[in-house]
Amino acid sequence: MTRDYSAFLPSTAKGETPKPPVSALQSLGWQPFFAQQISIDEMTETPPVRVTEVHRSGLRVLGDNIDMVVPPRVDATVGDWLLLNHELPSASRLLERKSLIKRRAAGHDRSIQLIAANIDTAFIVTSCNLDFNVARLERYVALAFDAGVTPVILLTKSDLCEDPRAYVEDAETISDDVAVLTLNAKSDEPKLKLAPWCKPGQTVAFLGSSGVGKSTLTNALSGTESAATQSIRDDDAKGRHTTSHRQLHILPDGCAVLDTPGVRELQLTEAEAGVAEVFSDLDALSLQCRFNNCTHVSEPGCAVQAALKSGTIDEARLARWRKLVAEDQHNTASLAQRRSKDKAFGKMIKQAKKHKSK
Repeated sequence: MTRDYSAFLPSTAKGETPKPPVSALQSLGWQPFFAQQISIDEMTETPPVRVTEVHRSGLRVLGDNIDMVVPPRVDATVGDWLLLNHELPSASRLLERKSLIKRRAAGHDRSIQLIAANIDTAFIVTSCNLDFNVARLERYVALAFDAGVTPVILLTKSDLCEDPRAYVEDAETISDDVAVLTLNAKSDEPKLKLAPWCKPGQTVAFLGSSGVGKSTLTNALSGTESAATQSIRDDDAKGRHTTSHRQLHILPDGCAVLDTPGVRELQLTEAEAGVAEVFSDLDALSLQCRFNNCTHVSEPGCAVQAALKSGTIDEARLARWRKLVAEDQHNTASLAQRRSKDKAFGKMIKQAKKHKSK
């Protein structure tokens, strides 16, 4: 049975009058959400600029007739909007975000890594080969849901496998609220199939592991070779890291496209709502358990275990849900502990300085 994706597409009104040309700011993704945060005077004195690249040496920002590098700052990421302070760029005001995609930083550092801000649609890219992994897709979808971003699953290299239907069916089991599309990234399909989301003033991001075709899709939309690409390894279908940093590409039609490096380790943190939305059926069942702190393993009166025994839910999916919930709780708690220690340390330093001044 063919799935109807019309409900996932951005709505368009019939008989719409032609829209005026897209301004320079609109092509960068400027929307009423950001405009309402500033006054007319601020707009003139501190013009809005968008962070399009993040480097250790600084942030590249673009605006209306503005293209410059400002000092680096830990609180800003690709996609953020700043009110540019010409006299002191480091003091530029960071506007409230419409959305924020983040993860726990790789390694033992208990901190958050900001991936992208103010994204409207997250294209979660995977291939119809050994790279395909339902558990990884669930993580990305939870990440997007938690950020308030619309997720769309893209299955690339569908032209290289005999029958992509099995991949499509597996991807469709993740959520009834996520569209799943097959694409040949090296054809005209990206422009045609992704057009409903890639409209002027919108910002879309390609997320996924290395070698799935994110940079190829970026090039297909832009009609250029602005994003470098490489082939995957033949032995295990794994990709090589081609994109070394996150970069926002501005398309000629006024849509902003974010190309991201492949993520080897996607650890969720502070993503409880996103996980609950991906596994909404299991989350609803858990509310029927006898005990509020039920682990859904062997407790009496566990509604989840009862559903498993009756065959209502899938055991593998249940295991993935429990793993993500436990991971998010652990990482969130670890982050809270670090923040508490940092706050206590900062207070101690402040008191020491005050005592020294006396």
